[in-house]
Amino acid sequence: MTKKGLIQEIFSKAIFADNPKKYQITYRDFEFLREESLVDFIKESEHFEKIPASRIIAIKKNNKILFRKKIVEI
Repeated sequence: MTKKGLIQEIFSKAIFADNPKKYQITYRDFEFLREESLVDFIKESEHFEKIPASRIIAIKKNNKILFRKKIVEI
């Protein structure tokens, strides 16, 4: 499964089958990393119009990591 597919699956389950307030999204905002709840992230990203899924670094549910992107440091 591709990363985008995995992210979409997690978001879908969170929104339709769980409490989305339990999820924290960490994403890259220019040179900084920001962490927001799933609900706030969807509002901020305007449904991925302003912030694409490719900028998501990690997704957590109750401090359990569900998704983490490998980051290569140079």
